[in-house]
Amino acid sequence: MTEGLGTKSVIAERFLELSGVSRFADLAVDAVASIVNDVVSVGAKPLVVTAYFATGDAAWYEDERKSLELLSGWQRACEESGAVWGGGESPALPGLLTGAGIELGGNALALVPPGRRPVLGEEVRPGDRIVVLPGSGLHTNGASLARHVAAGLPSGLMTALPSGRTLGAALLDPSVLYPAFVRALLDSPVVPHFLNPITGHGLLKMLRPSADVRYVLDVLPDVPEVLDFLASSSGMSPSEAYATLNMGFGYVAVVSADDADRTVEIARGAGYEAFVAGEVVAGDKSVSVPSLGIVYGGDELQIS
Repeated sequence: MTEGLGTKSVIAERFLELSGVSRFADLAVDAVASIVNDVVSVGAKPLVVTAYFATGDAAWYEDERKSLELLSGWQRACEESGAVWGGGESPALPGLLTGAGIELGGNALALVPPGRRPVLGEEVRPGDRIVVLPGSGLHTNGASLARHVAAGLPSGLMTALPSGRTLGAALLDPSVLYPAFVRALLDSPVVPHFLNPITGHGLLKMLRPSADVRYVLDVLPDVPEVLDFLASSSGMSPSEAYATLNMGFGYVAVVSADDADRTVEIARGAGYEAFVAGEVVAGDKSVSVPSLGIVYGGDELQIS
């Protein structure tokens, strides 16, 4: 499994310039989360994570605060994911990458436990329940939108949110790492039918299984302040917001009705908030949020 963080590092660089506060340890957690939260979603336990740090100039590493924070955050995220950091590559690519930033990516090797089958969404069926683990904020997708919104504000990343926190600080809250939940689930009798982080494409990600069913969400997580701010500042309708940002949905597990409460207990035992958010019902493939009047048809998820 290979993944990259995208442009969130640009936010971290700019926030450091404006505030003097370095968030590169949190940024490293984000990068690892972008990898491991995907790979565990096939029902696998991550074993090894490797890193890819690319810069336009090796002088980036001369700032020891940034570079050491990056390393410590990456190590911590690997440990929390139950994986070994297996090294990696840190090329300087002048002429290919420009500016003073850094591109973060990497890959993971994971193992489907003996006696388990990969979780590919093929067993989703009417009657299943949807268990949601809330997120912590922006997570690993939407940084370009956030940068666009900040660029249009008089105070940019230093804009105060209603809570008093700055926009930049809130955008850089680290992503939640979900491998501990999936590990605990795989160590239990529960057989998950579908697992997925709700990152890019928001709730449209629930349309990935091939099953021709309706996913009905009756209970929603609280929307993190920073995501509410981004959605309102960019003029998004609820339908656009929930198909672009995670809007508080961190991770979903679709399980049989008999396993729903047990899945919530497993998540809580592993240190996560969790609740049963809805159910799978018969009908044309779609995701619906009745309380918001949102319906996404089965053809709306376009992933190349």
